[in-house]
Amino acid sequence: MSDWNGIVSLFIACLELVFLINLLIFAEKNKLNWLAIALVVLLLGYQTMEFLICGAGFSSSFMTYLAFVDITLLPPLNLYFALTLFGYNSKLIKLIFLPAVLLAAYYFFVVNEFVVVKCTVLYATYNYPLGVLYGFLYYSPILISFILILFKMNRKDAVTYPINLKYLIFAHLALIIPASTGFTLMMFNSYALILSMESILCKFALLYCLVIVYFALTNKQKTV
Repeated sequence: MSDWNGIVSLFIACLELVFLINLLIFAEKNKLNWLAIALVVLLLGYQTMEFLICGAGFSSSFMTYLAFVDITLLPPLNLYFALTLFGYNSKLIKLIFLPAVLLAAYYFFVVNEFVVVKCTVLYATYNYPLGVLYGFLYYSPILISFILILFKMNRKDAVTYPINLKYLIFAHLALIIPASTGFTLMMFNSYALILSMESILCKFALLYCLVIVYFALTNKQKTV
């Protein structure tokens, strides 16, 4: 095992920690910005745990489970952020977290099935149950968010939002392109990328994180 395993995760975690500190100090404290902060916390949490798993030797099934719970909450929180940005205020919106919560609850009872298969400098590969269902529940909110932003970007009132929606499009492409590439390669019997997708996607999510941080630092609205 390389002594450099997990070093990229540590580097990204350090960057995200700096971002988080800046948000806590300088960002206006409103609902959208708190959601942005929560998104950065989830990204920071995953990168930190991946470093602990691959770089510090804490590769237990339970640590891997915690990393998955952390990152499983990211897509529905991102969708909730987008819906809040566009003014959807129904109490039923919070139900988008239900699949992730139920999946995390199920995984708690099968923690021992989480196995770290491979660690490298750049990414980690895991074995875990219900992989197909997990993939569907993970990527669906990301795709829905992307489609929603595309739809809103073409509306006349798009200029009223506290961020240029093109930035959010680029941020989501950083999440969608790796996944699309992985699924395409899988059709040609190449599974290496898709098996490491959660880890690799979170590296590409650094661009997503930069957009979210920029949004929160420039969003000065007192109320949402």
